[in-house]
Amino acid sequence: MSSSVPREHALAPHHGAFYRQALLALHASQVPFLVGGAHALARYTGVGRDTKDFDIFVHPSTCARTLEVLCATGYHTELTHPHWLGKALCSAGCIDVIFSSGNGIAQVDETWFTYAVAGDVGGIPVQLCPPEEMLWSKSYVMERERYDGADVMHLLHAYGERFDWPRLLGRFGSHWRVLLSYLILFGFVYPAEQARIPTWVMQELLHRLQGELHTPPLLEQLCQGTLLSRAQYCVDINGWGYRDARLTPTGRMTAADIAHWTAAIAGKENADDDPTSEHASSSRR
Repeated sequence: MSSSVPREHALAPHHGAFYRQALLALHASQVPFLVGGAHALARYTGVGRDTKDFDIFVHPSTCARTLEVLCATGYHTELTHPHWLGKALCSAGCIDVIFSSGNGIAQVDETWFTYAVAGDVGGIPVQLCPPEEMLWSKSYVMERERYDGADVMHLLHAYGERFDWPRLLGRFGSHWRVLLSYLILFGFVYPAEQARIPTWVMQELLHRLQGELHTPPLLEQLCQGTLLSRAQYCVDINGWGYRDARLTPTGRMTAADIAHWTAAIAGKENADDDPTSEHASSSRR
């Protein structure tokens, strides 16, 4: 079965005016941004998703300016998590202003803009996050309440034969096992579609895996599970004596970043447990 390139799904009428006004304001201010989330996913995979939030991605150096523009447009803005996320809110919806990932790994850099894909949102021309960077950032989302594995599978299904694989391998770097785990799972999800993944990619990653079988293990007690879930590996860090891989030098986060990010777990889980909560309905991108 061949994969065609679908169009972005339409904006919901009750959110459309809010998002269009914000996009026009950013265009007028010449603030560089990319559209990601559900709109980019629909463009790349055909999987539509009606969410109450709208994701834009910016370079870390322009996050403050982006929030200033949206504030001047009439929205309440906040730097929700200083290491990766700001928000612009009004009664009509929420815009997530993203400049990294919650684990500090998938930081937006110039390459995101170099390989951006032309798109359209509500009749407004935009640039979309590249599919490679989208897969890279989604691959680390393995929370108990949110797992982006299906999105990764659908991206592989749609773009496996067209990805810039050398660049994607470079993005994962020393975390290549994360990518390999999804490629192996892809063959389980789509037994008849395994040829979408280039043979040389599988051979390269399996060669690395084979090589590690003969490499002495790390002496340091390091847990990289926190790069996949901020909640489910707290016991490893707080009770079992493992070092948190999010901390520099293995990661990009400070102890203060981690504390702030972890402190939000309780409030988020409480909101997700309440089906009437606005947060619960908008917690997935």
